Amino acid sequence: MAQRTLARYLTEEHRNKGRIPANLKFLIEVVARACQAISIAIGKGGLGGVLGEAGSDNIQGEAQKKLDVLSNEILLEANEWGGHLAAMASEEMDLPHLVPHRFPKGEYLLTFDPLDGSSNIDVNVSIGTIFSVLKCPDNADLSTPEAAEQAFLQPGTAQVAAGYAVYGPTTLLVLSVGDGVVVFTLDREQGQFVLTQENVQIPADTKEFAINMSNQRFWEAPVQRYVAEMVAGKGGPLGKDYNMRWVASMVADVHRIMTRGGIFMYPMDSKMQAQGGKLRLMYEANPMAFLIEQAGGRATTGRRRILDIAPEKLHQRVPVILGSRNEVDRVTGYHDN
Repeated sequence: MAQRTLARYLTEEHRNKGRIPANLKFLIEVVARACQAISIAIGKGGLGGVLGEAGSDNIQGEAQKKLDVLSNEILLEANEWGGHLAAMASEEMDLPHLVPHRFPKGEYLLTFDPLDGSSNIDVNVSIGTIFSVLKCPDNADLSTPEAAEQAFLQPGTAQVAAGYAVYGPTTLLVLSVGDGVVVFTLDREQGQFVLTQENVQIPADTKEFAINMSNQRFWEAPVQRYVAEMVAGKGGPLGKDYNMRWVASMVADVHRIMTRGGIFMYPMDSKMQAQGGKLRLMYEANPMAFLIEQAGGRATTGRRRILDIAPEKLHQRVPVILGSRNEVDRVTGYHDN
């Protein structure tokens, strides 16, 4: 049987279910090609002169790596010309990027974190790209980047597709168009993403958790309680031993959950109270929450479903707790109580 490439899969889904418009299919293929280019650049590492600091800060005030800047440019240039997008927004840019006047404009909006886990670049640990697709409102004002920001402020439930690429021992593309989660593996010889897993399902229970324990003293009481119960192991109230995993790359930590279950937490803590949380709603929390729910998991802030949040600004931050359904429900229940 012939391999099901990404293009073939999207074509079959469109033909069989009528859920993937041609422009959305093309958009996903273009994003995938950009991810291939990013994978190649990462693979060259020091040979390509792409490691180290770029000498600039992003809108978040974080020092940019050379690969942050390069990945952002790859995604912008790949998606400008095809006629499927009205505008793009990136974690690395203050304002939306409008499609230049010389190119046709489309009906979709693309948001992305071009290179998640930048702190791991120079030590050769898995990193990734996260993206989300929205429909552009019919009455959107795209006259200026400042005006265009309003078009992006849609709840996560409005996403028509989301995905991430993992740049690890293999390069993977994990995708949902609202009908479950599928995984593609990059065949480097063919230069194509090939379908390797369908109908990804996250186990409802887990014995693994991912959290930055160095922030423990800042956590709120419900998270303190939950982590203490997991650390207590079989002799504690949860009655089982847990393992902790923390890569400090959201893509890597979430992909582990997609593969074998678990819970990922970047909860609210006292040092992030003023900014609303650590992770970005539009570029990280929403697309990951969409994928996690499509795979049978849960994604909350601890107090509410992430996908129900109505964004107030493009770079809004939120707490994130996501993964295996029963574990997320447990810690969310602790917040409720």
